Amino acid sequence: MTSQLLVGLTGLTVLIGMIAIRIPIGYAMAAVGMGGVLILSGPAILLSQLKTLAYGTFSNYDLSVVPLFILMGHIATKAQLSQSLFRAANAWFGRLRGGVAMAAIAACAGFGAVCGSSLATASTMGKVALPELRRYKYSPALATGTLAAGGVLGILIPPSVVLVVYAVIVEANIVTMFSAALVPGLIAVVFFMIVIAIYTWLVPEAGPRGGQVSREELTRATIGVLPVVVVFGLVIGGIYAGLFTPTPAASIGVFLVLAYGVARRLVGWRDLLDSILETAKTAGMIYLIVLGAELLKIFMSRGGVPQAAADMMLNSGLEPMMILILLLVALIVLGCLMDSLSMILLAMPFFWPVIAQLDFGMTPDDTKVWFGILALIVVELGLITPPVGMNVFVINSMARDIPMWETFKGALPFFAAEIVRVALLLAFPAIVLFFPRLLG
Repeated sequence: MTSQLLVGLTGLTVLIGMIAIRIPIGYAMAAVGMGGVLILSGPAILLSQLKTLAYGTFSNYDLSVVPLFILMGHIATKAQLSQSLFRAANAWFGRLRGGVAMAAIAACAGFGAVCGSSLATASTMGKVALPELRRYKYSPALATGTLAAGGVLGILIPPSVVLVVYAVIVEANIVTMFSAALVPGLIAVVFFMIVIAIYTWLVPEAGPRGGQVSREELTRATIGVLPVVVVFGLVIGGIYAGLFTPTPAASIGVFLVLAYGVARRLVGWRDLLDSILETAKTAGMIYLIVLGAELLKIFMSRGGVPQAAADMMLNSGLEPMMILILLLVALIVLGCLMDSLSMILLAMPFFWPVIAQLDFGMTPDDTKVWFGILALIVVELGLITPPVGMNVFVINSMARDIPMWETFKGALPFFAAEIVRVALLLAFPAIVLFFPRLLG
């Protein structure tokens, strides 16, 4: 083992320790990265990197889409699009056993299509749907578990902030990643609804039927969801059709959501200012983590850690599919310790060099897309997995009378459904690649 590799492994151990004691991961990665470069290359190289790294990282045009999608989500919340989505979904599904929970899943998917953040989806839809689930006397486990699981749909259904960051890290095409995510995202919605149907079939009292609605109410609720359909159709449809790239598309989405909120007198100057400030805070946090990840990547590259990890995996004698499964399991374990964005930024510089050298019988670009979707799905699992399970914490903060273990118990069937979805996409990569190839 070379001295550089020993320093790199020591730095990785220190990083894990800092994360374990709850030092914010952006600061932890930046501190370890700067310290490592200082030890391996000296102060002159470190200062030279710091002089240009921040500008070089943040001037990446693809990253400009991140604050725009975040702003669109905040304005959509102020414009009460989440209420419209849940009202329409509840009108269609509410009369079924477990229908209000199914409506919550459908509304989470719809809101994720204009938000791009799992935590924001879980938080917003929790405020809207939890009172209704309580009113119909849904079991605490099913009610909170459904909302925690429904929130994860925001990370995969386009647009997705984490998907954009993954594309930037591995230099993938954002439009291709968005198109690849659509079918797996819809499969998740179907699987989650099947989970609710099975759950309430086995335990009928856990998810009673909701109330019947008249034809007029159904029509009115359906019309109320048209703004979301229009925004999603123009933004994502325009990207798929090649009318514009993601950043202009996100700008159009912000304008449309804002115009709707102003026209309905739901968004005023104060709401817009609050949305901009919240966007600045969130985007600033994301950019800090990205910068920390870049510093860490420089250190790890100089220490030879990614190369050593790749060599170890490639010389292990394991089949490529087994190596892939081991890496996905590692992502699930990491998901128990940190949030999804941090996990992607921390893990991809180590995992992608390994995957890039394996032969899965497809082109390197297809491998990049397929692995990205698989990685994001298992990243989702971290949001509902103990001990962190950030979506569980978000929902539990709104229902403090419900023990957290009840929420984790309610999310467990959805976790199982996600494992089935991962197995399906591992066995049939064409599910991920079909739509990108069709558009290409």
